[in-house]
Amino acid sequence: MNAITVRLDKKLEAELKALAKRTGRPKSELIRDALRRQLAIARFQELRQKVAPFAEARGWLTDEDVFQDLS
Repeated sequence: MNAITVRLDKKLEAELKALAKRTGRPKSELIRDALRRQLAIARFQELRQKVAPFAEARGWLTDEDVFQDLS
């Protein structure tokens, strides 16, 4: 596993440390989990932008439009 250095301000570090203590999980595990989630959100947003023109062409302008047609 590769290592990376991340600089945190004091408040963020304190929050991370407190969460690690409450959950019993190492700080590095919490950081990896947060990064995975953020990367998944970014991928989802990129995909959504790519398919938006196709969805709009079908009249799907909101999530509710999609769910209504697919339900």
